[in-house]
Amino acid sequence: MTPSGDSLLQVRFRAGSSALTRGDEDLLKTMADKVAATEARLQLKAYAEGSGNDTSKARRLSLSRALAVRSFLIENGLRSTRIDVRALGIARDGGAPDRVDILLLQR
Repeated sequence: MTPSGDSLLQVRFRAGSSALTRGDEDLLKTMADKVAATEARLQLKAYAEGSGNDTSKARRLSLSRALAVRSFLIENGLRSTRIDVRALGIARDGGAPDRVDILLLQR
């Protein structure tokens, strides 16, 4: 399976935080409802700000963010087997440093 190219949703986090805001939860709930009616799989690509000296800390924070999003999606009807998590740590793609990108996977 490969990503379809565009992310369904991007969840932004405050620096150092893995807490979802009420607005994020509303957007995730709407997306979960739409995806639950399909057979699609999701990939969560999580990032956290950091420097060369604290890549381990950035990876742990990105994992915490991905798991927060994953848990919320599971609580709102998606099976865990339909969600892949990638904790990537420091964003090296030029995008926002503190985020989780949610991608739709194509078969």
